[in-house]
Amino acid sequence: MIIRLYHISIKSNYYYEELAKENIERKEHLKPVRGEITDVNGKLLAMNQIGFSISVMPHLKEGSGRLKAVGEALSESFPDLNLTVLYKVYKKHSSPYNHKFIKVVDFIPYPDMMKAYPKLSQLPEIRIEAETKRYYPYGKYVAHVIGYTGRSNKKENAKDEVVDVVGKVGKSGLERYYNNVLEGELGYVVNKVTATNKAIEVLEKVPPKDNRNLTLNIDIELQQMIYEYFAKMKETGVAVVMRTTGEVIAAVSYPAYDPNLFVGGISSKEWRKLQEDLDHPFTNKITHGTYPPGSTIKMGMALAFDKAVPGILEHPEYCKGYMTIGKSKHKFRCWKKYGHGTVPIRKAIRESCDVFFYNKSLKVGIDAMAKNLHSFGLGVKTGVDLPREYNGVIPDKAWKMRRYKQPWFKGETVIAAIGQGYDSVTPLQVARYTALVATGNLVTPHIAKTVDGKPLKYEIKKISFNPFAISQIRHGMYDVCNSKKGTAYRALHDLPIVVAGKTGTSQVTSISQSTVHRLKESQLAYYHRSHAWITTYAPYEDPQFVVTVLVEHGGHGGSTSGPMAAEIYRWLHTHHYFKESETPKKAH
Repeated sequence: MIIRLYHISIKSNYYYEELAKENIERKEHLKPVRGEITDVNGKLLAMNQIGFSISVMPHLKEGSGRLKAVGEALSESFPDLNLTVLYKVYKKHSSPYNHKFIKVVDFIPYPDMMKAYPKLSQLPEIRIEAETKRYYPYGKYVAHVIGYTGRSNKKENAKDEVVDVVGKVGKSGLERYYNNVLEGELGYVVNKVTATNKAIEVLEKVPPKDNRNLTLNIDIELQQMIYEYFAKMKETGVAVVMRTTGEVIAAVSYPAYDPNLFVGGISSKEWRKLQEDLDHPFTNKITHGTYPPGSTIKMGMALAFDKAVPGILEHPEYCKGYMTIGKSKHKFRCWKKYGHGTVPIRKAIRESCDVFFYNKSLKVGIDAMAKNLHSFGLGVKTGVDLPREYNGVIPDKAWKMRRYKQPWFKGETVIAAIGQGYDSVTPLQVARYTALVATGNLVTPHIAKTVDGKPLKYEIKKISFNPFAISQIRHGMYDVCNSKKGTAYRALHDLPIVVAGKTGTSQVTSISQSTVHRLKESQLAYYHRSHAWITTYAPYEDPQFVVTVLVEHGGHGGSTSGPMAAEIYRWLHTHHYFKESETPKKAH
């Protein structure tokens, strides 16, 4: 008895003191309104719908007339409410120590509540409070960029007091990346209450800090146009449109999903449908899709060769359609069966000669190639303001040993030189590195323009290149789009601005050495067809924009991805994105 008396009077003094204080003072949090997200022209991409939540007075006995009356009133006003779930939630939170109203309905739309409010407001057991619900007006068009909010879990609640009170958190995209900004800060009100928990006086009130908004570089009209173009082609893939300074004005991963499905909790049927779709609509292919870069890597590979062995690009290579290593009879084939003949660097880019890069790679070695490609932004995170970005892989000897516990072979160097083998990159990495080739600046891609009214600043790293090497590579990219022998000539030569670029075909299945006549891409089963790349910049003499397109299993970049890139440039020109006074003339 003495020990128990000591525990109650001394050890538990603080607990009972706080409990007594709660009987005369009640502190309630004031929830901040989540910030909105708008595109570059002020169009709302993420907004808050106005509605109401419903809470019920605690300590109503199960099966009592008062609780039944509450249930009947709610059921009559909102027939779709599940009373079984409502009673279960109420019972879980109703305890002798809880004096706060228990929220049983998270959100009722404003128009629906207006019809029921006169009746429900007369019941003292019910409290109706203003509530907001996240809504995405453009849904699927910008799903992978904006992301969505959803109900928070215990782990998320423990990390963030605002999340714990609000019960919602950014789950993906910008909603997740900028959650700490968008959610705002809690306010509170301290009321003096009676023994029956009735507020009689406001002792202190601190308003919440809210409406911390994001303005993006994204132009939703361009975003919609690209998405609908994919839908019209009935193809899956990715398109990134970025200023050469890093501002991402469109980023489409197709197909996508409707983020509004997740706001109130997605059904198991809808979730299963998304998970089982072979086109992976839930995957953000912009930063989470990793693909062999194919021939789009060749500009960077050539610059990596020159960094490792200065002057190496001044010497042409001879292409007879294939090459071998040492005494091996294994043929590393060029895409052109009978070869390209003598190939200088400009021609190697224009006509995408594989043998040129095979030969040079053996003179440089995989480690030097990988080191320089990493410094150009391939196989490393771009730093974009989207969560959980993937690295991709630009391999070297140490990477293979770590991953497979195997040594590196020369044949692997050769195929890595043309963007195959272990090479894998994200479309955003390709867009970023294209901007580097165009300007000499390695930029940080960014989607947000201002955060809570403050402009964002990102790092730009200058990289110097051998003037001969970079000039010949840029001329080769010009030829790709403007010379009749260029791989993208048909799609891009006749535009109102001059475009430079590089196509790429990245194989997803190997071709046997015994195969003499390759099947056309259209003759292959769909999931065996190569991915079709094109990455470009424009105007050629004054690079302002990068357009990178990947069509999954699309075959050849020039014929599949090229027309989409051309359509994007026409749109940009029509909508006056290019500086009129600086429209360049064609190079010779």
